Amino acid sequence: MSLVRHVGTIGGLTAISRVFGFVRDMLMARVLGAGLAADAFQLAFILPNTFRRLFAEGAFSVAFVPMYSRALHSEGGEEAARKFADDVLAVFVWVLLAFSAIAMIVMPGIVWLLAREFQDVPGKFELSVLLSRITFPYLMLISLVAMLSGLLNARSHFGPGAFAPVLLNIVLITGIVVGWYLRGDSGDDRIVAMALAISVTAAGFAQLLYLWWSARHTGVRLHIHIPRLTPEVKRLGMLILPATFGAGIYQISQFVDTFFATSLPQGSLTLLKYADRLNQMPLGIVGIALGTAILPMLARHIQTNDTAQAQRLQTNAVSMALFLTLPAATALAVCAPAFVTAFFVGGKMTLADGAIMANIVIALVAGLPAYVLVKVLQPAFFSREDTRTPVWIAAFALLVNIAINFYVVPRYGIVGLAAATAFTATLNVLLLYTMLHARGWYHVTPRLGGAVIRQIVSTAFMGGALALVMPLLADHYGGNVLERAWSLAALVTIGLVTFFGTAWITGALDKDLVGQLRRRRTPAAESAAEGE
Repeated sequence: MSLVRHVGTIGGLTAISRVFGFVRDMLMARVLGAGLAADAFQLAFILPNTFRRLFAEGAFSVAFVPMYSRALHSEGGEEAARKFADDVLAVFVWVLLAFSAIAMIVMPGIVWLLAREFQDVPGKFELSVLLSRITFPYLMLISLVAMLSGLLNARSHFGPGAFAPVLLNIVLITGIVVGWYLRGDSGDDRIVAMALAISVTAAGFAQLLYLWWSARHTGVRLHIHIPRLTPEVKRLGMLILPATFGAGIYQISQFVDTFFATSLPQGSLTLLKYADRLNQMPLGIVGIALGTAILPMLARHIQTNDTAQAQRLQTNAVSMALFLTLPAATALAVCAPAFVTAFFVGGKMTLADGAIMANIVIALVAGLPAYVLVKVLQPAFFSREDTRTPVWIAAFALLVNIAINFYVVPRYGIVGLAAATAFTATLNVLLLYTMLHARGWYHVTPRLGGAVIRQIVSTAFMGGALALVMPLLADHYGGNVLERAWSLAALVTIGLVTFFGTAWITGALDKDLVGQLRRRRTPAAESAAEGE
């Protein structure tokens, strides 16, 4: 199966998840707004979710998948892969249990480190600690889900892992509805926050059961035995430690952003997370899809010393990433007031909150291409089992981010914080590429450079068209449901027609990629197309 089709499978299912996540945050904004309970739940959700992205889906996946894939395609085949996975699982379960137990015990200290200003609001700190203890078991559950996803990804079964987040959002939406019903006329938002926190852990159980069933359905059998630190498990541990930092600069920055956001006026953290939902739509669909699909494919080319195919695969991934994210970032930036007003303003979410949120969106999406390119470039290191180099790059970028935050947050508030995140993500990408180029592992070709220039031209035409239309529909973004729907539909249609029309004329739209998407191929042809 080709990269395009892998990305299509993962991206399509991730898009469904992002739609459900979008609905979740729209409901949450209207039911909770941007107040005390909303901030407390956002912090409680950030903790396990960020650790999940950092360790489970970040460091663990990028270290585990290449090793498991190598075992699977070695002389030992299925038996070697099964033994390696069982050994990892036996150790992984106890590490997760210990880490989760310790974190729940010291949770007041963790919350104090991230949000000490919550103590200034009566009841906010205590509620945050309680909700965080309820949600934290999700980390262990979703980490096991990530391992099962890695097993399936190495076998080119990307669907179950991409679908699992849909279950999370469905359960959370159910939690919002139940909390809203239980709150009734009391107006106590803590009831909704409690229902949401319980739903997080319940969702973890649902995802684990689904992935376990999916793994067994594909013939993968895992067994838990007495933990043994085999040489392969030790090697995995040595790869995970630096990869925890190198693969997770965006996740680590979430903790940094949380620390600074909680020092700002109440509701700032919640508005930042709602704004990030718009940013996460294209980031999740494109970035996760490309990063997940390219890692095992790139690892196979590297292991067979097929550098030409590795270069071609990486170039296709970069071109595809920019083709999808440049117009997405521009459209989100130009249309941020319209999207925020239409989707989020209403109920407990005020127009003033929406105006702040729109500015946050504009700042965040300035780094959207960089967020995705990080996912595309890092596998070039990880597939070579080099997890150390991204550590130093990530460390430098994170230090720059912290230094900038100390300057911009007191002056520009939550919008300055979002802009600093976008800037340092771009810096991270530039440093990753510089190192890849210096080592001869990857370089931008003239063909790719020309394609990017055409993409920028097409994006500029689209941005100009949207900027002209935006004021004409301003009175409808906050109207009734029908008005909001048709006004946004008009913006989306104008943006799509303008961009793809211009892209077709300029040649920014790769007709070969379109052909790959439309043609049905034999397995042999698809295998040959992996490096195209």
